[in-house]
Amino acid sequence: MDTVIMGNDELYKIMKEKDAIYAKPDFSEEDGMKAAKLEERFAELDGWNAESDAAVLLNDLGIAPEKHYELMSNLEAKDKVKVLLAQALFGNPDILLLDEPTNDLDLKSISWLEEFLINFENTVIVVSHDRYFLNKVCTHIADVDFGKIKVYPGNYDFWYESSQLALKQMKEANKKKEEKIKELQDFIARFSANASKSKQATSRKKSLEKIELDEIKPSNRRYPYVDFKPDREPGKEILHVKNISKTINGEKILDNISFTVKQDDKIAFLADNENAKTVLFQIIAGELEPDEGEVVWGTTITSSYFPKDNNYLFESDLSITDWLRQYSKDPDETYVRSFLGRMLFSGEEALKKVNVLSGGEKVRCVLSKMMLSGANFLIFDEPTNHLDMESITALNEGMKKFKGNMLFTSHDHQLTQTVANRIIDIKADTVIDREVTYNEYLGVE
Repeated sequence: MDTVIMGNDELYKIMKEKDAIYAKPDFSEEDGMKAAKLEERFAELDGWNAESDAAVLLNDLGIAPEKHYELMSNLEAKDKVKVLLAQALFGNPDILLLDEPTNDLDLKSISWLEEFLINFENTVIVVSHDRYFLNKVCTHIADVDFGKIKVYPGNYDFWYESSQLALKQMKEANKKKEEKIKELQDFIARFSANASKSKQATSRKKSLEKIELDEIKPSNRRYPYVDFKPDREPGKEILHVKNISKTINGEKILDNISFTVKQDDKIAFLADNENAKTVLFQIIAGELEPDEGEVVWGTTITSSYFPKDNNYLFESDLSITDWLRQYSKDPDETYVRSFLGRMLFSGEEALKKVNVLSGGEKVRCVLSKMMLSGANFLIFDEPTNHLDMESITALNEGMKKFKGNMLFTSHDHQLTQTVANRIIDIKADTVIDREVTYNEYLGVE
């Protein structure tokens, strides 16, 4: 609670100063006068409603009331993020600065934040890799590229189309100028020695000197190439998950979960309990045993798994090239490096030790491993975590193009909407299974 109220620095300091004065054993007349002034300012800042306002924010972000007075050090990481977000939103600031606010938020909290920011009357400056979120809340996009910042009116999609169109037009204009230069050069070469044409040639030479090519600087954005190609087509029998149950540390995570994967299914999983999706994927991938039930794979199916926490895969001092070679059918370094090059590891970068890689670099390594596998069944547990916008866009396209089956979970709305053709939502007391898109399931356009 205190952490949220600290979002209004003046109010929080007055609260603490008041408490300190009233706690003095030798409360003086001077203290009384000072306390009165503080109370007056406290009331002007609507201090009497501070705790209830903070509680509303915490409740809306999914922090249970019994946790409102917990120490921050006792909270889970995802709850700490929500508390800090509530702190930023508290007190109706004139300017709200948000750096990746949707990271670690569940879908319900992201949806709430979208509505909050849409209705927020003051200025919001936000950095986010969530394209759907940016489309929902932004009225302008500030593009930092080519060493400059350019502001475009409109949302993310409008910016993307506008910026691509502007670049295309600049290239076309340069092409026309190049053609004009070539035409003038040819004319000058043909007629500069001809007395009757020399005046015209001189005139064209002056025209040539006036033409300048607009410099198209190379963008600092780099897009990886993500392409999952199965070695064989799947047969009719894909996957049967039968009556899976799992309890961890006394908590029932999965309770009698059953479903069948059919041909062409790309299934997005939702859950009230975030751990349920991860535990289910671990069981399907063979990394965790269920307490009850079984997982039955079709004989033609080969799978590859993207874990939410991938750190255990990188506990070695191998180079990226040697690490990926472990998973390659062809150990040839040129072959392995071709996959790393697709994922933006070129030259010396491919020789980096895997135990010093950033979160985004590890994700790109795991995606390279999955591309090498030739699997016809892919499992992704939050694959967009740690990725930049360009990598998310490339992954989204790769998942859309994939010809096999897929189970995945992601907090990226646009990825889920454009990839999934079936939704499985694991509730506390039931499982909802529908063959619809994500937007259809949510009932939004």
